[in-house]
Amino acid sequence: MDYIIVGTAGHVDHGKTVLVRALTGFDTDRLKEEKERGISIELGFAPLILPSGRQLGLVDVPGHERFIRQMLAGVGGMDLVMLVVAADEGVMPQTREHLAIIDLLQVKQGIIVLTKIDLVDAEWLELVREEIRQAVQGTVLADAPIIAVSALTGKGIPELLTQLDALAAKTPSRPAKGGVRLPIDRVFSITGFGTVVTGTLWSGTIKAGDDLEVQPEGIKAKVRNLQVHGRNVQAALAGQRVAVNLAGIEKETIHRGSTLLTPGLLRPTRRLDARLKLIAGARTLANRSRIRFYLGTAEVLGRIVLLDRNELKGGEEAFVQLLMEEPVVAMRGDRFILRSYSPMQTIGGGLIIDPDPPRHRRFEPSVLASLAKRLEGSPREILFQVVREQCDGLDWQEAATRASLTLQETKELLQDMATAGQLTLLAGDNSLYAVSNERMAAWWQEAARALADFHRHYPLRPGLAKEELRSRYFSRLPARVFQALLERWSREGRIQLTASTVALSGFNPELSPRQEELLQAVTGLYRQARWQPPSYNEVASAYNLTGAELEEFLHYLMREGVLVKINDEFYWHREAFEDAVAEVKKLGLAGPFGLAEVRDALGSSRKYVLPFLEYLDRIKITRRQGDKRILIAD
Repeated sequence: MDYIIVGTAGHVDHGKTVLVRALTGFDTDRLKEEKERGISIELGFAPLILPSGRQLGLVDVPGHERFIRQMLAGVGGMDLVMLVVAADEGVMPQTREHLAIIDLLQVKQGIIVLTKIDLVDAEWLELVREEIRQAVQGTVLADAPIIAVSALTGKGIPELLTQLDALAAKTPSRPAKGGVRLPIDRVFSITGFGTVVTGTLWSGTIKAGDDLEVQPEGIKAKVRNLQVHGRNVQAALAGQRVAVNLAGIEKETIHRGSTLLTPGLLRPTRRLDARLKLIAGARTLANRSRIRFYLGTAEVLGRIVLLDRNELKGGEEAFVQLLMEEPVVAMRGDRFILRSYSPMQTIGGGLIIDPDPPRHRRFEPSVLASLAKRLEGSPREILFQVVREQCDGLDWQEAATRASLTLQETKELLQDMATAGQLTLLAGDNSLYAVSNERMAAWWQEAARALADFHRHYPLRPGLAKEELRSRYFSRLPARVFQALLERWSREGRIQLTASTVALSGFNPELSPRQEELLQAVTGLYRQARWQPPSYNEVASAYNLTGAELEEFLHYLMREGVLVKINDEFYWHREAFEDAVAEVKKLGLAGPFGLAEVRDALGSSRKYVLPFLEYLDRIKITRRQGDKRILIAD
């Protein structure tokens, strides 16, 4: 069975609550103040069974201008609206504001209910009908039927029920599959049960025992019990009014405006890209004006950045970036309302294009073109555009959020586009990263140039250190994406990859005849010197080598295992080093020993032996104790 939410809208004291009571038998004014003042202050809810057996949920919203925030908390979940106009007063200020909100939110299915017809004559009633037709002209309710009723006498109620039934049959149901999304409009506690939240379930199915989360607070929650219109149920479906008993959450930690979600479905954000429309007659809106933003049940202060102009006039539309003062959760395709900061008046609304965009430069043609494409594009086109705009590789789960798709839809679309050669998928770190082909080509061009330069300057080294390549040329790239990129290039045969280095495929350190001759000479020098090796500068002078040339030789000999670097000044031949270590171990087996003993055993001098012993300390072969050293490792 499909579940439809029908909401009332209209001016204060035009009979909305009385109409709901006539349709359902329920009095939605539950607060003492509401009964004393005779007006609705908070949202009211009631079930309605239509003649066909279809079940509706009625939401009764306040009509007073002071309670427009409460009205907006209810209207966001409506599938179908009843705009209520009292026959004795006609169209009033809040009628027009509520109508503007309905139009901005694109609640396309609706009925205009003309109430209190028992208080007027037929001629007056016809005048009010004409006034209503003029008021709704050009809005989503322009062709809505007008049903005249009296809640007191019951006249017109059967016809209204029939019209509701017909419209409900044509109203698309909300998606029961996919993630749970329930904007919270009430939070309270019940002794013995704990915290309870209520709202209209926008999508998904909630079951007892489900693990959910409350955003933007980031609080984990478990569903203990569920009620739909006062009845305990095991599962609540999209489109139903639901009360959810949450375990492990204090009432004070959440509030109206929070959203109950499937974990990971949406992330809090303080930036939103949108298409905004100002209502006709609204005051001109300047760039960076402070506004009140309404989405679902949330109200957040923010500022508006006009991306293609310096001001927006009433009746105009524009691409904007909304900067929130507090985090919100949103999805592409959500509709929102804006009210001016002061005085608080509804000024416009629009459609979310990107729920988590980067900061944009104003008047940037590429940004405006991208937003225009994503406004009307198919899910595939939007996802492709999101990937193209990401400079550092896009995790497929983040792509799902940016494109407002389910994880399964996102994965399938990305894999299909990769198969079709439209983009590249990098696999790594238990995830997938989507990259545009243009970005992949640019990355390879940069990497190939960097590696070729490195090989030219350091021909004796096996490759460039991975971390150096990333920090110098790919610093914006997260480490996990960079590793996945290298692994793909390695599989494609473009590079040679080790645990620590990267080289172009086919590269091997090779010595020229002159280098081979010099290398043999340098090696012989260190072998002959044994425990009194030449200094760095002495070797450079002996063979007329520049610092860079000698550095290359020494690095090469260390990698080949010929030399051991004692410090920046001295290198020892491997054979001499191992023989010296053997002598130290002999001394160490007899107990603590000093520098002089090692010097005498090696027939060397303090100049060479002290750096050697400090090196043994660093590599944990010896440990210093006062003026002596002891052996700590075999």
